[in-house]
Amino acid sequence: MRFSAAGMQLLKSSEGFRSRVYQDAAGFPTIGYGHRLLHPDSFPNGISEAQAANLLAVDVREAEQAVQRLVKVPLSQGQFDALVDFCFNLGAGRLAASSLLKSLNAGRYDQAEDELLRWDHAGGQEIAALKARREAESELWRNAPVEQQSVA
Repeated sequence: MRFSAAGMQLLKSSEGFRSRVYQDAAGFPTIGYGHRLLHPDSFPNGISEAQAANLLAVDVREAEQAVQRLVKVPLSQGQFDALVDFCFNLGAGRLAASSLLKSLNAGRYDQAEDELLRWDHAGGQEIAALKARREAESELWRNAPVEQQSVA
């Protein structure tokens, strides 16, 4: 399964494009469409939207692979998209250690969706943008086609 256009639209609208390095809500240096800078990444002159799109494609692929590796139950496209956006935003480690994943892999889809909505804080405070993003992910989750598809 691959990240859909609806998922990409949510991700891009949530992240926005920034050509210069900025600090994200958690204080990490970031550029483009939410690409977290790690050593030796450096963009002293900023980046173009085309460069940001290339970084985004790599980052999304990593998030897709994490969801495919961690989730052991069938997912709809909307559920997959919500989880890929979640992983892109928070990292695979957060998903791996979460009650969300534990509930999901136990087949408790509704409980997993409820857990998804709890991830709206940064620095110990509720962040309006994160709350809106989690609600949009939840909308993708719920409005997926009824049939379930395997992530493998």
